[in-house]
Amino acid sequence: MMNKGIVALLACVVLANARIVAAANIDFDQGVDVKGIVESLQARVTPQGRATKDGVANWTVMVYVNAKNNLEKYGLLNVNQMEMVGSTDKVKIAVEMGRMSRYDSSDGGWKGERRYIIQKDNDVNHVSSPVLQEIAKADMGDWRHLVDFVNWARKTAPAQHYMLIVWNHGSGWQKLTASDNWLRGISYDDETGNHMSTPNLASALAAIGKIDIYASDACLMQMAEVGYEIKDYADIIVGSEETEAGDGYTYNTILSPLVAQPAMSALDLAKVTVKSYGDHYAGTNVGATQSAIVSAGLPKLVTLLDGWTQAVMAANETKLVATARSQTQRFYYADNKDLRHFVQLVDAASANSEVKNQGAQLEKFLANDLVVANIAENSGLDHSQGLAIYLPDSSYNSDYSNLAWAKASTWPKFAQWVKGLRN
Repeated sequence: MMNKGIVALLACVVLANARIVAAANIDFDQGVDVKGIVESLQARVTPQGRATKDGVANWTVMVYVNAKNNLEKYGLLNVNQMEMVGSTDKVKIAVEMGRMSRYDSSDGGWKGERRYIIQKDNDVNHVSSPVLQEIAKADMGDWRHLVDFVNWARKTAPAQHYMLIVWNHGSGWQKLTASDNWLRGISYDDETGNHMSTPNLASALAAIGKIDIYASDACLMQMAEVGYEIKDYADIIVGSEETEAGDGYTYNTILSPLVAQPAMSALDLAKVTVKSYGDHYAGTNVGATQSAIVSAGLPKLVTLLDGWTQAVMAANETKLVATARSQTQRFYYADNKDLRHFVQLVDAASANSEVKNQGAQLEKFLANDLVVANIAENSGLDHSQGLAIYLPDSSYNSDYSNLAWAKASTWPKFAQWVKGLRN
């Protein structure tokens, strides 16, 4: 967040249970039917919205609030928003919140980590939910601690469906600043100096096991590179191409519709999350982006994007490509650019039939299949279309080659070709 500041084709996409897979008749080879997967996600609801026997809810929303940094006051704000709604027998809200000395002394000024199942109250200045577990000091920048929290949440509040939100600063795959060594990350813990890199986040989700929705309430995390790293572990990925304001998500407007309709599908909940974010910032002076993508479509994106980049390089329309790069929607880091907008600009200016044919397929896939919800509010973000990508203007960061995305695709070759072009 802003002051809160993101090989082979997929052979098998594992959905949450085999009965759903069989019923949907989903093809898991390189011709994966992304539309079919979206339809199956839409259909995955709990009948009649009833909590099941043995206390298993329809949904548990797990929020990992690492407020051990200058976002602490916003962490308290957001947890109080959750208490405006509170858990029910059908929807559980599981939270770990961490605080440290230095930043904020409100609400008793407690420090350490506390775990809650959020209960409803009317006091927006005090977190009154019972503390179910207290930890004197933990490293919330350690991916293994995230796994521990999710395991606790699942045991304490079992459900048929799970949404995990990681709340904190985010930097996509990039460094926070040119001078530091914190590369590719989220969940920065100022007390320990640690954070989770993008591969660390993938390790955490792999250990957790498949969930329905993963969301980053953090800056700059909705990138192809981040999504590809975690694609096997969440059906839908929600995040922002641009930075987020300090208050980030408005949790009461996300959770209220879910509590009112606990049978909603993962796709519907992801759309609610995106819409809630857009509604909160609409008409303000704060630039806001939020989108949801179907993770099973990311291997097909590699195939289509590889075909298009090869056609573009073969056409050798260097001036055209350099001009498109300079005009493409960019974000807080200038090397983060909107993928679909870049493709649109190149395709519109190119006279090469292969570039246009490959580009048309890629544009259609991005718009209709991969990105299932998208908002871009306020000035300067008109061409934010749901997925950012690393497209450097000048120097190429060699660390990029260590990402799963870079190993699976030819994008690093294309990015290095483009960065040398001048318009």
